[in-house]
Amino acid sequence: MAMVAQQHRESSSGSMNKHLDCGKYVRYTAEQVDALERVYAECPKPSSLRRQQLIRECPILSNIEPKQIKVWFQNRRCREKQRKESTGLQSVNRKLSAMNKLLMEENDRLQKQVSQLISENGHMHQQLQTASVATTDPSCESAVSTPQRSLRDANNPAGLLSIAEETLAEFLSKATGTAVDWVQMPGMKPGPDSVGIFAISHRCHGVAARACGLVSLEPPKIVEILKDRPTWFRDCRGLEVFTMFPAGNGGTIELIYTQMYAPTILAPARDFWTLRYTTTLENGSFVVCERSLSGTGAGPNPAAASQFVRADILPSGYLIRPCDGGGSIIHIVDHLNLGAWSVPEVLRPLYESSKVVAQKMTIAALRYIRQIAQETSGEVVYGLGRQPAVLRTFSQRLIRGFNDAINGFSDDGWSILNCDGAEDVVVAVNSAKNLSTGTSTVSFLGGILCVKASMLLQNIPPAVLVQFLREHRSEWADFNVDAYSAASLKASSYAYPGMRPTRFTGSQIIMPLGHTIEHEEMLEVIRLEGDSLIHEDAFISRDIHLLQMCTGVDENTVGACSELVFAPINEMFPDDAPLLPSGFRIIPLDPKPGDSQDALTSYKTLDLTSSLEVRPAANHSAGYAASSYTARSVLTIAFQFPFERNLQDNVAAFACQYVRSVISSVQRVATAISPSSLSPAIGPKLSLGSPEAATLAHWICQSYSCHVGAELLRTDPLSGESILRTLWHHQDAILCCSLKALPVLTFANQAGLDMLETTLVALQDVTLDKIFDDSGRKAMFSEFAKITQQGFAYLPGGICMSTMGRHVSYEQAIVWKVFAAEDNAVHCLAFSFINWSFV
Repeated sequence: MAMVAQQHRESSSGSMNKHLDCGKYVRYTAEQVDALERVYAECPKPSSLRRQQLIRECPILSNIEPKQIKVWFQNRRCREKQRKESTGLQSVNRKLSAMNKLLMEENDRLQKQVSQLISENGHMHQQLQTASVATTDPSCESAVSTPQRSLRDANNPAGLLSIAEETLAEFLSKATGTAVDWVQMPGMKPGPDSVGIFAISHRCHGVAARACGLVSLEPPKIVEILKDRPTWFRDCRGLEVFTMFPAGNGGTIELIYTQMYAPTILAPARDFWTLRYTTTLENGSFVVCERSLSGTGAGPNPAAASQFVRADILPSGYLIRPCDGGGSIIHIVDHLNLGAWSVPEVLRPLYESSKVVAQKMTIAALRYIRQIAQETSGEVVYGLGRQPAVLRTFSQRLIRGFNDAINGFSDDGWSILNCDGAEDVVVAVNSAKNLSTGTSTVSFLGGILCVKASMLLQNIPPAVLVQFLREHRSEWADFNVDAYSAASLKASSYAYPGMRPTRFTGSQIIMPLGHTIEHEEMLEVIRLEGDSLIHEDAFISRDIHLLQMCTGVDENTVGACSELVFAPINEMFPDDAPLLPSGFRIIPLDPKPGDSQDALTSYKTLDLTSSLEVRPAANHSAGYAASSYTARSVLTIAFQFPFERNLQDNVAAFACQYVRSVISSVQRVATAISPSSLSPAIGPKLSLGSPEAATLAHWICQSYSCHVGAELLRTDPLSGESILRTLWHHQDAILCCSLKALPVLTFANQAGLDMLETTLVALQDVTLDKIFDDSGRKAMFSEFAKITQQGFAYLPGGICMSTMGRHVSYEQAIVWKVFAAEDNAVHCLAFSFINWSFV
């Protein structure tokens, strides 16, 4: 025992270092340990020749056996790994503790809300039992009504401080109290992978949304980000601080004028005249709260402000509390009155929806902060070597240019050229438009012409339509128009469409640049391959590159708009590239009362994934029956065209014609892919004779076992439901095609959709010959007789094509007949692509 104690003391001393080698301790001096640490710091890899050289060059290590040095380095790596794991576990533990604290506070708030509702319910019962009382007690409204705007004098600092303190109290009662009746945001269930906890108002004046979550940034940084609203709120055109003065308690009071874009061309934009109060509470929490003021604050240009309708911000803001060990807990409340009375009746649901406010403001703010936090920690990796801030700036410039085109503000130089009432197409012109990007400026001799329109769509989920437009550009776009716009952005290269005819090859290559943490927004470069029709230009590349942003492709998200915005860009993709955005925006409207129930009772989907719980990021087609069959949405289209002064009339004529053709194509596509356009017997992905989902999965697996003599799923016998789920998540890409003269794909599991880079909605547009190259088609045709005779065949490895034009390699493919169990007739052909990967 004395020897063990002595060894422990020696191992803990600073002058000695030991490790166990073959059952005995090896002793090192402090100088030897320092030398080994220096070698390890310079060459941590064990197989490094440089490490061996450094050891030989160090005299103090010459009397140590190489084996002992090797063991020391192994122990050193183990200790470093343990330290990293320990640090990671401590970080996770801190986050879980903070989240647990947040959930406990939310639970307390909900209990208070339940108690208050029970009290109100009892009070209402008591009044209903009193026959002499014809009206309810107004006191029950106190918990569900927002206090009216303060009447205190807002023309002096004392009055503003009084308003600020009142705003602070009302905001805190909404953020952590029961001043608003909050209900959970539909489709946003809290959980370990959730960004936060989200709620919307149930009964209150105006529309309100609330969010709370844990963010790994310090409170001062979060305050700085949130106060710079135009960087994260895409609908914010501008924010100007008119007056700022310190409050007596160390805070600041600001008078702010804010302008918001209108999302469509059917209603005017909104502006706000508000007081913003920033302060620190006694418990160390940071607060930024804001509310509208009475008055006519109109910014620096009263004439420009006449294009806006004044809206109100009711007490709202941000509560940021520091967490032990780093990070912050943040509470966000947005409470607005957007003046729905001033918009057409069809658009009022958009201005009266708390879900829309939640998606566009509240959730967007929390997601943006988390995105910045992950970028700061180095967890986010983007394509083409671009820094996150650069790509974020590109996204902001795309959406801002698109919003400018839709709104066409006069102070930006826009004026209405004509408005064709028959087609509801608006033509606007900007003769003073310059695309300034900091280091370079593109000045158009004539200007920019914008053709835009808004229309109502029925029975088509916005996410499905945007996804189709993204994946099938050739269905609606004209390559020559894209070529004209791209050429116009280059110096001295104006050309009228048709002067250099080009044939679009149909190949569309999507090169991802980056995406947000929940994949709700994607930034990518699109390459459109084209061939010149003029022999002299045959060796000149006609490829067109577009910078494109796509948002809202998850149809399970409630209240979020879907956008596809793009702009021609130089193939070198410089950071300061000028952008002239065009695109589509589809905003869902709240369904009319009874629509959802009618949809559920009148339609039963036969989609293979209707009974699967597929992850949201990959589920592009499931859940129609429960969501948007009878929903309405507003589609806004805006396309911009540069022109020379002497070509304005010609460009305007072809631009109107082109946009009308795009509108016609989009309407045709929307009708074709709308689930309600199909009869109840025809699912949007499966053919008329397709079986129920579990039955089809059973047929595929049973036919494979019968022909090949092995189990496709390689599992124990399962129920039909489990077979369906296992087939959907199978690692091999499994496809089914029809037995027609031109076979069309009718089904694919998740791996098959990933390989083809498509969705179940667009799958029926893919024919079998499009996915095989020449060698693949020859191999399949050569084995066709074997397939007919014995029911299956093995195809050698090769290359196939995705719908995006990317090459996919596979080691082997198996094709077999799928029999219907009832009559033993061949239902379809099935393919299994083994070990596939993108080349």
